[in-house]
Order: sequence, then structure tokens, then C-alpha cells
Amino acid sequence: MSFQTVFQRYELKYLLTPEQKAAVRQAMAPYMELDRYGRTTIRNIYFDTDNYRLVRRSIEKPVYKEKLRVRSYCQAGPETPVFVELKKKYKHVVYKRRIALPEQEAMAWLQGGEKGVCGMNERSPKQRQIFREVEYFLNYYETLTPAVFLSYEREAYCTREPSDFRVTFDERILCRREELSLEAGISGSELLPENMTLMEIKCAGGIPLWMTHVLTQEHIYKTSFSKYGTAYQRMIYPAIWRGFQAGTMPAGNEREAVCYG
Repeated sequence: MSFQTVFQRYELKYLLTPEQKAAVRQAMAPYMELDRYGRTTIRNIYFDTDNYRLVRRSIEKPVYKEKLRVRSYCQAGPETPVFVELKKKYKHVVYKRRIALPEQEAMAWLQGGEKGVCGMNERSPKQRQIFREVEYFLNYYETLTPAVFLSYEREAYCTREPSDFRVTFDERILCRREELSLEAGISGSELLPENMTLMEIKCAGGIPLWMTHVLTQEHIYKTSFSKYGTAYQRMIYPAIWRGFQAGTMPAGNEREAVCYG
């Protein structure tokens, strides 16, 4: 199956009540349909440095930020194709590069295994370029390791007519700091308020008029919600701080994550 490897777009986020979600879906019905992924459980492992440099930088809302994750659309096995994704944001525009690899090979590469990927020379020039970008990222940050497992139930919609406009609904966003494997089952702490849905509008340009109408009518306003950022603020930092207060001094650079709070 072919898949898109390069993205450049705006990603706008909204928190919806059940009633607001129903109204949006009703407005979408004439124009949009489930994409080829449809309803899926998405699994992600986010990578970070030993002092959580990437997520701490993201929380500061800088002009430029970046992150690295590996994603699957099912519970993976060693040979299951997964996506290694390098995501950057500059002046509100999101730039994403991704490459598909078997899960075992992807995790070995990102955790300091082989410096090359089997069959890379046979890949397209665009895929080789993405590989080089990820390699640079890994070398630059040096101490990247799996930091958090995030999963969520997603409904993904695309337009009936050819367009880059997309809408996704994410629910049951779960986070954990153990079993950092795409081969493991789904579990963790809920990040969304009860009965709320995170809607994301993804587009390269303007929002269709019918969507702006329903957003206005239902008093739906843009919000800032980072899944990994929320996980850090609610789970990771409090756990580090509790250890600090209990006299378990964080080792090495992890002390910076305590001082940051």
C-alpha cells in the first residue's frame, strides 16, 4: 500500500463536547467520509533526551519545535510496518516526514543500533532524504530513548472530492511510562477530560465555509493541546518531582526536568 511521506500543513485543535461532535459530524456528512484508515487505535512511542529537552522546549511554545516518534495503526509484531516520523513546527506550520520500516528494525535504529537501514540504497531519493534527516536528528540529540507510550482511538475523515482538507477525532487518549513497545497492549492514564473529544483540522490553506459555519454556531474555539506535552505536565514531571521530594535525587541531566517546573 502506498502512503504519503511528506506533509506541510496547518493543524488546528478543538476540544468538543458530545453535542458539539455530533453537530460537526452532521455538517461534515455531505462533504467528507472515513479515509482508508477509518476507525483505528493509534499507538505512538515518543523519543526524548534524558532531561526531556524536546517536550520541555515544546511546552514553551517557541517559534520552532520538533519531535520524533514511531507510530503504528495496530498492535505490532517484529515484522509489522510502522512509521518513523520526524515532526517539526515553524510559525504555526507543521512539517512532517515519515518512513515505513518493520517494527523491530525501526526500534533498533532509533535506539542506537545499526547506522544504516537494510535496503536503504534501494529506496527512492525522497525516502533516502528522510532517512538522512532522521539520522541527523538522532546524532544531534545523542541521548534519545523511548520516553512515553501514547495511544488513542481515532476516526479519520477525508473529503469526497480530491482535497488536502482532513478532520480527525481522537478519544480515549492514554499515556504510560512503562511497556514502551508497540507490541504491547493498550493501557495507561486518560489525558482528556471526561466525555470530551479532541478534533484536529488539517489543511494546507483555508477552512471550508461549511466548517467555519458549524464552528461558529456551536461556539467551538481553537485550543492548544499537545498529547505528549500534556503527558509530561500531568505524569512525567510530577513523578520526577515526587522522587526529588522523597530524597531520590534524579540522576544526571534529569535534574533539569525538575528545575524546569
